[in-house]
Amino acid sequence: MNRHHRLSISLCLVAVMATLGCSKKAKNPAKKPTAAVKKATGDEDPNAAVKTPKAVTPAVAATVTVAPPAPPPPVLAKVGAYAPDFELPSVDGQTMRMSTYKGQIIVLEWFNPDCPFVKRAHKKGPLKDMARRWQDKGVFWIAINSGAPGKQGHGRERNAAAIEEFGLNHAVLLDETGAVGKKYGADHTPHVFVIDGLGKLRYAGALNNMPYGEVSEPGQQPLQYLEDALEAVARGQDAPVQQTKSWGCSVKYAK
Repeated sequence: MNRHHRLSISLCLVAVMATLGCSKKAKNPAKKPTAAVKKATGDEDPNAAVKTPKAVTPAVAATVTVAPPAPPPPVLAKVGAYAPDFELPSVDGQTMRMSTYKGQIIVLEWFNPDCPFVKRAHKKGPLKDMARRWQDKGVFWIAINSGAPGKQGHGRERNAAAIEEFGLNHAVLLDETGAVGKKYGADHTPHVFVIDGLGKLRYAGALNNMPYGEVSEPGQQPLQYLEDALEAVARGQDAPVQQTKSWGCSVKYAK
């Protein structure tokens, strides 16, 4: 083989190799465009899943519940202290406020017209004429019924009738909720309280030591607690006995 023939073969081999190299490069797939390039060129796949951005949860401020202030405790009646004021309706429909009569001695009598002790005291006992006698001396007398609806001796009509039945010449007030009775600690009928002209409670307790019209123990001296207290307070003095245990029927409070 001469030199020209070898040169021709060499040139052919070079040409073949070059052709194979171009074909190999053409078979290599083009690199996929990046997301940024797709977005810029509008080449996004419409069927591709769209990633939803995560919701940002705002920070929740801590909630502090503040309890409302507790109501002030009720002012309870106490001998030697100022008597709690109150306002109640009377059986004739008028509203009465105790403080209106400040300057006078006031008697509060807890009342139940159907209580046997009240009936005895008003028909045969000391309450038969005591209120009238002391009213003539300037004392303001108030009867209060703290019985709840449906209880013994309750109701406007029943208590209005009792005024006639017992010959009362003073007001009978209705305390159906029992708020005033509980404020004074009234637990029986009758249970009486004496308030002086300054508004201070000077006596609280029983009418006397004779719940059945006579002393309960042989040899015991009869003591008229309410009458004696009124006599002393009218003179500007302390009651000889300022507080006693009441007797009678229980006040028929609402449960």
